[in-house]
Amino acid sequence: MNILKLDDLCPDIDESAYVAIGATVIGDVQVGCGSTIWSNAVLRGDNESICVGKNVNVQEGAVLHTDPGHPIVIDDGVSIGHQAMLHGCRVGAGSLIGIQAVVLNGAVIGENCLVAAGALITEGKSFPNNALIVGVPAKVARMLSDTEISNMKANASDYATKGARYKHSLTPAD
Repeated sequence: MNILKLDDLCPDIDESAYVAIGATVIGDVQVGCGSTIWSNAVLRGDNESICVGKNVNVQEGAVLHTDPGHPIVIDDGVSIGHQAMLHGCRVGAGSLIGIQAVVLNGAVIGENCLVAAGALITEGKSFPNNALIVGVPAKVARMLSDTEISNMKANASDYATKGARYKHSLTPAD
């Protein structure tokens, strides 16, 4: 893992969080308790802060970056899928950002939303809670069922459990 200070900007990672070998965390980044940052994910807080809440998972290859005036806030229990790109946005608690989705500056994703794989959330766009968000550019397809929301919460919980396992049991192979 690469946890790097930039000038006076130093990551603040909760001791219970798991940051994988190969992940990079730079500058003004806070990572909350039970959160997981997986291999090849990059969190670069060089322009503004990146605040990752509790029990958030940032999966392999995801990139979180900011522009001046556009910090990132990821609320508790969010799943950020493989190779997703988040830039200067806010993601509400319990949401899931699908594989290779892109969320741009000033966008706001409500709580318990599912952003479909490959979706493009354009700058400044806001979405309500409990929405299925799809397409390029993205739009609300429908509202999510209670079962779908429960499944997203279970996914985030599974990643927190997996992160604790990796933190305590991952060792080099002989």
